Amino acid sequence: MMLEQDNGLSLAIAQIVQRLKGSSLHSQLERQARGSLHKPEIKLESLKEDIKEFLKTSGWEKKLQNAVYSELSVFPSPCHPAAPPEHIKEPLVYMRKAQGSWEKRILKSLNSMCTELNIPLAQKRPIGEQKELLNKWNEMGTDEPDLSLFRPVYAPKDFLEVLMNLRNPNYENGDQPSFRNHLGLIQVPLKVKDIPELRDSFSELGLTTGQLGIDDSTQVPPELFENEHVRVGQIVLTEQDSAAAQQYVRQGCPTALRAELWALILNISNQPEDILYYEQLKSNVIQHDLLVDSLIYKDVKLTASNDDYYFVFEDYLYQVLLCFSRDTSVLEHFSYNSATPPKSYIRGKLGMEEYAVFYPPNGVIPFHGFSMYVAPLCFLYHEPSKLYQIFREMYVRFFFRLHSISSHPSGIVSLCLLFETLLQTHLPQLFYHLREIGAQPLRISFKWMVRAFSGYLATDQLLLLWDRILGYNSLEILAVLAAAVFAFRAVNLMEVTSLAAAEAVLADLSTLKVMPLLQIFLFATVT
Repeated sequence: MMLEQDNGLSLAIAQIVQRLKGSSLHSQLERQARGSLHKPEIKLESLKEDIKEFLKTSGWEKKLQNAVYSELSVFPSPCHPAAPPEHIKEPLVYMRKAQGSWEKRILKSLNSMCTELNIPLAQKRPIGEQKELLNKWNEMGTDEPDLSLFRPVYAPKDFLEVLMNLRNPNYENGDQPSFRNHLGLIQVPLKVKDIPELRDSFSELGLTTGQLGIDDSTQVPPELFENEHVRVGQIVLTEQDSAAAQQYVRQGCPTALRAELWALILNISNQPEDILYYEQLKSNVIQHDLLVDSLIYKDVKLTASNDDYYFVFEDYLYQVLLCFSRDTSVLEHFSYNSATPPKSYIRGKLGMEEYAVFYPPNGVIPFHGFSMYVAPLCFLYHEPSKLYQIFREMYVRFFFRLHSISSHPSGIVSLCLLFETLLQTHLPQLFYHLREIGAQPLRISFKWMVRAFSGYLATDQLLLLWDRILGYNSLEILAVLAAAVFAFRAVNLMEVTSLAAAEAVLADLSTLKVMPLLQIFLFATVT
């Protein structure tokens, strides 16, 4: 057993070394090491140790640590060295198949829109159009293209229908009630945590720990805790340690430090080469017109533009999302994502593999509400290339899991099951009542979880929630919050007699306070 662990560890180390070898950090470290050879403290007889010491004292060792920590955060959980690549993407065959057929449906929907509207998937923009787009790059929101014929490729409710039909073929045994008589919409047997396990995972959210986002902590007066928490936060930033920052934000981020702390956790430093890369993506947007551009325009117009908090960021959203669609570095995350990037063929070369290209170039087809992943970040980052990098990193770490079918604990299937199990276990009467009147709770909460509550909570509350997603490197907190919202409105929900009435009770979440809800549900519930 010990030997297997060692093998797994050495394999992980080898893979991380391999990934970092091609990075700009690697060339910077080499440059620094070479430059240090001229320093008097570097002696030939102890060259290796002296260079190590120099890299440590000059802060480069910390940068390397942060890069390794960042790699570990997205690193797929270790599996057998002989496991095929698709097993790393998703170990369960029936999940892989379901994801594959869902992708075919999305692509079919996109292609049929192409055919109906007689619009190519991609074309070069005429020079005049390129100049015009460049001139209004910072005010694209003023543009009003006719998008009436375009429709979102899919909406969360379409995706929920697919998840409801998921079945594990090994569990189908005729008339026997399967899967512990689970009364919810999700009928697949995945291991999800119960409340004692969640308390253990989220121990820093306990009632005796100071939290930002709670106004009346009993142990310590809130202003004392806040002042001390800000002081510690400044030390964490001075130290530039990603792991320390991740631990720190579990108790919430002070507003003034949040942007820097999130960037530190995600290991985003906005170097000159990053800014240049963003500019290259921008020039690609200016030169080429993609069908997904219209889908992005339409989504922003339907969602963020109508949102009281986010409508002011419309121009930022276009810039970030249009550049994101062209970013081929996003393709790397498909090595640990159950999804596979869609392919299209160059015109006239249908079916010829050598003419197949990923479409869109980043492999991600936006759906209704996709722009809401970016909108809250606009409150924190006002420099487009930094905003872009933060969003891209948040997407490849977290958000992709909310719209792909997998058995991962942070995947949307597990979140749905965790939500339903928590409700069924701790509010059985409410769960049964809603089910009987045709208002399955998941039909209401699914859209909240798919969007990570963006557009549903007040922004300050949403950022406190996302602090914890980053702090715990997990999306499970979304399911806990969804269950906590139902618990909070339980009295009203017990009186409703239809799905529409239940939706009305839960229509406005903008007055809710996230941290008290989570604490009460996790730590004040009798188990």
